[in-house]
Amino acid sequence: MEHRTVSDQTRNNWLLDIGLMISAAVVAASSLYFLYLPSGGYRGGRNPAHNLQILFSRSTWDDLHTWGGAAMIVIALAHLLVHWKWALSMARRIWRELTGQCACMNGRSRFNVAIDLAVAASFLLAALSGVYFLFIGGSRGGANPDPMILFSRTTWDIIHTWSGVVLIIAAVVHFVIHWRWVVKVTHKVFRAVIQSPLQMSSGASGE
Repeated sequence: MEHRTVSDQTRNNWLLDIGLMISAAVVAASSLYFLYLPSGGYRGGRNPAHNLQILFSRSTWDDLHTWGGAAMIVIALAHLLVHWKWALSMARRIWRELTGQCACMNGRSRFNVAIDLAVAASFLLAALSGVYFLFIGGSRGGANPDPMILFSRTTWDIIHTWSGVVLIIAAVVHFVIHWRWVVKVTHKVFRAVIQSPLQMSSGASGE
């Protein structure tokens, strides 16, 4: 009987988490680039570092940010669908805790939930504002009129910037909290990948 070092569900969760982590890293790196090298004022000379190249050109960083964010949204939605029952169960648990129906969580659990909520809320705001800019675009020096969808373009920009900052911080804390699980499952997944060809080779030689 074949010995399984990791279940299919755990492996699939790991793949989603890795995809989310890679896309988040791309978005975070490009976000930091734009945070410290804003676009405003280049023609007027107020931002001489406007097109400073760090690893990539500004347009490449823009593409990485846009499509890394799109990939992150798709993977996050898949992650939510996979864990939908858990999310509903946790929502009920939080509601019962807040309404005093039970003391369902200890201090560590409350902290984990607070970080998860910070990640979810900041991601939602960053994603919504990111989709806004994907379809509406920037002002292009005033050539692109502000459509004033709920907020001004400036307000959407502030929402996108600071929700992104909160998301990066909360995501790093979330990663640190679950570091042991990440290392443990990663070790198991790679061990399964290495053992699989060996088992196939052993089975073939035994025929």
